[in-house]
Amino acid sequence: MSLSRRTASLAGLGLLAGAAIPRGAALAEGLRLFEGVEDFWLASEAYIFGYPLVTMEMTRRVVTNVAAPVGTRGPMGHIIKLRQYPDSSFRDVTAPNADTLYTTSFFDVGREPYVLSLPDMKGRYALFPMLDGWTTVFQVPGKRTTGTGPQAYAITGPGWSGTLPAGVTEYKSRTNLIWLLGRIYCTGTPEDYREVHALQDQVGLVPLSAYGRPYTPPPGTVDPSIDMRTAVRDQVNGMTAVQYFTLLAELMKRNPPAPADAPHIARFARIGLVPGQDFDASKLRADFASRIPQVSFDRIMLQFRINPAVKDINGWAYTTRTGIYGTDYLMRALVTAIGLGANRPQDAVYPTSLKDADGSDYSGANRYVLRFPPGQLPPANGFWSITMDDADYFFVANPINRYSISARQDLKRNPDGSVDILIQNASPGADRESNWLPAPAGKFILMMRLYWPREEDPSIIDGSWVIPPARKVPS
Repeated sequence: MSLSRRTASLAGLGLLAGAAIPRGAALAEGLRLFEGVEDFWLASEAYIFGYPLVTMEMTRRVVTNVAAPVGTRGPMGHIIKLRQYPDSSFRDVTAPNADTLYTTSFFDVGREPYVLSLPDMKGRYALFPMLDGWTTVFQVPGKRTTGTGPQAYAITGPGWSGTLPAGVTEYKSRTNLIWLLGRIYCTGTPEDYREVHALQDQVGLVPLSAYGRPYTPPPGTVDPSIDMRTAVRDQVNGMTAVQYFTLLAELMKRNPPAPADAPHIARFARIGLVPGQDFDASKLRADFASRIPQVSFDRIMLQFRINPAVKDINGWAYTTRTGIYGTDYLMRALVTAIGLGANRPQDAVYPTSLKDADGSDYSGANRYVLRFPPGQLPPANGFWSITMDDADYFFVANPINRYSISARQDLKRNPDGSVDILIQNASPGADRESNWLPAPAGKFILMMRLYWPREEDPSIIDGSWVIPPARKVPS
């Protein structure tokens, strides 16, 4: 989806008029600026188109810039095993969850395929989505799709052909860059942590040439020039337009766009961006280049309000178009910005609430109640939860280290069978703390997760289950 050309042109005139143009400029200068509006919006479209690939690469750089796996990071081709839920210090990926233990890896299949081996999960809910460089979830083995028994998959690149060992199923990616983003459900108790750790230790990832024999991945090389402190999204948004398009052009050489993208990106040659070639910065007009990143990111975030694929019910916005985007580049960029690594809707739906039932921003200065009527808890075959995020979609530090709330908190019911989720900064008291989702003192965002949402009535996918609003409690 894109803004109308008329709206874009009118807005572009205002943007370009903000450039430093001497008073009394000739009519020719005005006409030149008018002609540049088209190029400005073309550059903005190119920025939005490439946002997922650039964000994936910047995420890969940060996550893999270590010599050996440690915490949430590990070198290329190594398996990263998160042994506990992320906490408020986690900044590698926006909108993480506190319901599963991630088992992840970045790897490159340009030289040869990699083989992923999954152990017997013994009925436990798990899924192992695989994202290509453009954030498309091209395969997702797990309980919903392939069951919980032992499994083996060869992830192959776009140009690979060959023979695979018996019992190994091929999953082909259209890019060389792959992000395995496995999730294994865990209740968070010490006993369950141990069981999930044992399963994580049995997950294997090796080059095809090493399959079936002992293999130790080589250590990583640390690049001191990589910023390991600034959040990835801030690093991406902080790039100049030239830096951004230069990196995007380089990435597209090894991670080409899909065939369906060809008509769209053919127009980008006008601003110097051609797949398979270096970026030609001389074709990007300097008089508006500085405005491209911010305006483009604003257009991405605007999709919350104007994209018809984003439903807004009782203050909760969500879409059932995640994981597979086709040519909906704005939706793909939006999901990248607020929830990089999102699953297909059959595996997870992520309703997000920015405002309360009255349409006001959430603030920790107030108290809120989210009430589920009797028998109307979120319908999910896997699990459901509500996560507390700050205004930048990261976890919020709190005295009980609770970043999400779900059925595993042993929620207390009201006399009529309804369930209240208490959203506030201060504890509601020991007798009600099981239902408390701690909020920061300032602004915050709520994100609900329904993993393996029910497809039969009631279902969020077909709209037969409606999310209740979060209402402010009167002072």
